[in-house]
Amino acid sequence: MRLPNYVRDNFKRIIYVRSFRARICLLALVVGVLTSALMRHAIMQTYENRAVKQRTETVQNQLLIVAKHLISNNYFSTYRLQEPSVIASRQGINAELETISNLYEGRIMIIGKNCKVIRDTYGISEGKTIISAEVIKCFHGENTARYDSENGYIEMTIPIASTGTDGKSSVVGVMLASVSDETIVSMMDQMNRNALMLEILMILGIIVASVVFSGVLTKPFKKVYDEILKVKEGTSERAISVPDYVETVHIVDAFNDLLGRMNALNDSRQEFVANVSHELRTPMASLKVLADSLLTQPDVPAELYREFMTDMVSEIDRENRIITDLLALVKMDKTTQDLNIVALNVNDLAELTLKRLRPIARKKDVEITFESVRPVIAEVDEVKMTLIMTNLVENAIKYNKEHGWVKVVLDADHQYFTLEVSDSGVGIPEKDLPHVYERFYRADKSHSREIGGTGLGLSITKSAVLMHKGSITVTSTVGEGSCFTVKIPLNHVSGRGRAERVKKIESEDLTKSEEA
Repeated sequence: MRLPNYVRDNFKRIIYVRSFRARICLLALVVGVLTSALMRHAIMQTYENRAVKQRTETVQNQLLIVAKHLISNNYFSTYRLQEPSVIASRQGINAELETISNLYEGRIMIIGKNCKVIRDTYGISEGKTIISAEVIKCFHGENTARYDSENGYIEMTIPIASTGTDGKSSVVGVMLASVSDETIVSMMDQMNRNALMLEILMILGIIVASVVFSGVLTKPFKKVYDEILKVKEGTSERAISVPDYVETVHIVDAFNDLLGRMNALNDSRQEFVANVSHELRTPMASLKVLADSLLTQPDVPAELYREFMTDMVSEIDRENRIITDLLALVKMDKTTQDLNIVALNVNDLAELTLKRLRPIARKKDVEITFESVRPVIAEVDEVKMTLIMTNLVENAIKYNKEHGWVKVVLDADHQYFTLEVSDSGVGIPEKDLPHVYERFYRADKSHSREIGGTGLGLSITKSAVLMHKGSITVTSTVGEGSCFTVKIPLNHVSGRGRAERVKKIESEDLTKSEEA
């Protein structure tokens, strides 16, 4: 049978309660109900077992007394049945059996050695033969007792033993008794009602206690929510603190860390906007000054006009470089940017890059040397790898001294290849080292503007390195030079076919060398 949709939806709402406080209340209620129900069941079961045992022992003790009377009054003798004294004693014993039977609302049968019923308090089985496992065990001297809760009686057997002249006892008969458990059941019903009332009171108490304590337990989380809400609404920017629980401490610490990063990001964004505005306005201001100078002079000599136009072209080129670098940086920041990964010879790429930069180095009389420790074949984006090398070597040339040097070292291990660019330049102050990758940051602003830097090169370089899952570090000493170290994995992804691509490149290099 399929339940209607609204029934199933309501059932799901009940089961999947999203409120932590409601779940605490529900858990406490379930635990309380189960505990009280189990306690009530255990108490009732213990009482029932104890009452049955006590009633059984009481009846057995009385029947043992009757059994002794049966033996002492020769109840099983047949040759003296007509004597008045025997008849009187038998009547007395029968009356005693009737009294016990009525007292316990049961039935007692006396069975002789031939398994025939001699006496039945119900008077319906006398003279009949009864053969059962309990009776046979009892003839062997073993007492039995069995409680039948479904039919509501306790059945037991008592051996009637006679001691002979030789001192040995023998079982001459069996008393089979069945007594009612009505008094036990009525007492259990009364106890069950009382226990049920107590259980209801306990459940109500648990509900009230769970509501109160769940409110107390969840109060720190409410404090965390209120503090976060203040930060969200902008009424507070300070770090929050709720040290009530270990969990709230972890949540608050994570939020404070996130808040710090967001504030830092916001400050960085504002600073970036300010720097971009400043960097873009500076060339425009220079252009305006130059243009105004030309306009205010009625007769401008051709040489001065040419000089001013040259300066204007220089400022336009500077503006173009800033815009180009900004666009490159924006592309680097896109997480969806895909790398055009190819397996290439990094040694050849480095030599080609340095070949292009040597003319710039000659203008400043800077010597560039390249040291390849071993051949390196890696999976990289050729364009961005060229950009990394170019920016690092070009910076080393720009910020170098006259008659200085730039050294490029390429090495690799089984997992990474390392590109190290060191120079004999002006160096970077220690306090500026953590900021060299920030956009528009310059350690020496006046010198940087003189050589035409935009302050974006290292930021672009770091973005390209991170896109390759690599790292970049710098060490520097003022007046002695700097050393940038780039570490990039040989395998961009653990894709299949790398071995074939490496073999192909090696075979191409071998063919080129043979042709040469």
